[in-house]
This record gives sequence, C-alpha cells and structure tokens, in this order.
Amino acid sequence: MQEPLPSSKDLPARLGQIMFFAAWIVGLALLGLFFQQYLDGEDNPNRNLQVTTSSDGRAQVVLKPNRLGHYVAPGTINGTPVTFLVDTGASAVALPLELARQLALPLKAGGRSKTANGIVDTWTTRIDRLTIGGLSAQNIHAVVMPNMPGHEVLLGMTFLRRVDLLQRDDVLTLHAPR
Repeated sequence: MQEPLPSSKDLPARLGQIMFFAAWIVGLALLGLFFQQYLDGEDNPNRNLQVTTSSDGRAQVVLKPNRLGHYVAPGTINGTPVTFLVDTGASAVALPLELARQLALPLKAGGRSKTANGIVDTWTTRIDRLTIGGLSAQNIHAVVMPNMPGHEVLLGMTFLRRVDLLQRDDVLTLHAPR
C-alpha cells in the first residue's frame, strides 16, 4: 500500500517543523563559531598587538600569557606573518624547517644543538627583518630545526637581547632599547 499524499492542511505543520530544525542548525553553527573564537583567544590572547609608548617615551609591546602560561604573539619575518612563542631559554630564534623553506630563508650548515628532546643537527640562517608588534630588528641570527613541530617560531635571545624585558603580574612587556 502506498501512503497517501499529505493534504494541504498538513503543509503548514510540516513547514514549521522544517523551519524549527533549520533554526537549531543555524544556532548550533553560531555557537560553534563563538566557541572557536573563544579558544583562539585562549591560545593567543595577543592576536591584535598594539605598540604603545612607555612613560620614558620608548615604544613598548605588552603581552598576556595564553591559557598554558606562554607568551604567544603575531609578528613578521621578512614581511611574512608568523606566530612567535617568546622563549628566554632559547639562545637563538628557532624556526621549523618547513617554515624556513616557506619563507625562502637561506640555509647554511649549522652544526648540532642541544634541545629538550636531545641533540639534533641544525642549519643556520639570517633573518633580514623581524617584527613583533611594531618592534623591529634587522640581521637576526636564527637556527632552523629539522624536527621542530608546528609553525610557531621560538623568539629566542638573538632577538630578545635587543629589547628590554619586564615581567610583572602575568604580563610581559617588551620595550624598545634606550
């Protein structure tokens, strides 16, 4: 037996059910979008860095820690946007090999580096211009790590020694040198 076709009286009820279902789908999508933006802010609360001026007239960048307590911030290497992870324990700026290739950085034999995961062979390179929130430096020595995961760049001491650092109350401030 075949089911009878819905009558014109059933059509408004059916249309109401479809609209109700569509509203739930749109609501869940908006909730997912909001939650993703929240998580992105937790991973990098410094996405919109601004340079301000300190009381002594120097440019400064104020960084807040992410949910893991790390200072992550956007910047550029030779004009290309990257994400930095401030690492005062790293003697040099360190990049993953894949990212160094994407940035077309020249790779030179570097030797070996001692890392938290043991000793690894590395390459060295020079970054023409590194910028974080408007603070810039030129001709930065960097190390390229073959097995470094992700796309974050460790902002090590070859850059950090060129700025003044002040950490207070879960805030890290980078000041232009005097």
